[in-house]
Amino acid sequence: MSHFKFHHLLLAFFLPLLYLVVELQPAVAAPVLKNTAKRAVASSQKGAKISNTKKLPSNIQVLGAYRDISSSKKTISLEETKTARSAETAKIAAAIVAANGPVVDAAGPPEQTRELPAPKESALTNNSLLKKLSAKSAIIIDAESGQTIFALSPDTPRQPASTIKILTGLIAIKSLNNEESVPVSEKAAGQPSSKVNLNHAKQYKADDLINAVLLSSANDASVALAEKIAGSESSFAKMMTMQAKLCGAQQTVCKTANGLTADGQSSTARDLAAIFRHAMQDDEFSQRMGQVKARTAEGKVLKNHNKALWQIQGAEGGKTGFTNAAGQTYVGKFKRGSREIIVAIMGSRTMWGDLKNLVNYGFGGTVWPTVAAQAGTPQMVAALPAPVLPASNRQQ
Repeated sequence: MSHFKFHHLLLAFFLPLLYLVVELQPAVAAPVLKNTAKRAVASSQKGAKISNTKKLPSNIQVLGAYRDISSSKKTISLEETKTARSAETAKIAAAIVAANGPVVDAAGPPEQTRELPAPKESALTNNSLLKKLSAKSAIIIDAESGQTIFALSPDTPRQPASTIKILTGLIAIKSLNNEESVPVSEKAAGQPSSKVNLNHAKQYKADDLINAVLLSSANDASVALAEKIAGSESSFAKMMTMQAKLCGAQQTVCKTANGLTADGQSSTARDLAAIFRHAMQDDEFSQRMGQVKARTAEGKVLKNHNKALWQIQGAEGGKTGFTNAAGQTYVGKFKRGSREIIVAIMGSRTMWGDLKNLVNYGFGGTVWPTVAAQAGTPQMVAALPAPVLPASNRQQ
């Protein structure tokens, strides 16, 4: 039995068990489980150009090569990958045995909480910001400590749309070798837009499909990866829910790999921020999210939907989303000077305007109150289950 088949069997066995255990335990935010796979820098390749003429097997079509992210792209030997992934699986197994205790990264103790400055502004500043926002839910957190800077209905469950693809991409990075071939079922190929028009008669590199998911928000690539890793989209969705809980997101329930509206699927602004904070601590994930575009071997381009990368100062990565049921959704990380913040938005009508206002507020002030809603407006109540959208519904 190959290593990767064995790895997939372990995930299929342990993750559902861990899911049940966590469901029965009190909700606690677990410290970050850092993926150690694919971390060794090949210094001899630093600055080297990537050829567009690399020969590939005839049954593999390249969508998006992993480029333009760094002059020191990280690579790793097969043996190192096996060792790292075995360690990751061991952590999950250990968490099952010691379900009553925190899950701790083997590299060191749980992260420490940093003391933030005392508030210096009045609640009037919050009211001024609230008047500018069209979003139904929003949150700003300090990326280092996780402490809340500002929040508007942060714990109201809503449809997450494509922001949930963060989990799809993160699990795929942890589970698959970049060069693995991924088949495409008729179900995957038949997903509605946004998509990259996969051919169900062909196989694709995992590397390319992960880029398609995280940059171009491809629904078809999301389902193809889910079926490759877990055998079915529904089984993969359970893995996504479990991964969300390991990130400290206790209210997130996944039913799809791509975020299309589904009965019972929901997340919150606070959960999205926690998930993205965790994911951005994975080097490969953060590098991919920072790409403006990825060029294919044939010269095709996958463009990043995250306009913040070139429109907002300090943007380091983010994921957009949209469905009729969810409205506009977003989660991203920003850095200015020594400060780093994460912003999540749900149910927005003018997402980019909301994002600019929230980012500027996050770096401009040091007020940490949680605001339930605008003055005179009741706390929003989740409208779930939402109706399943027709195939013509477009999602970003």
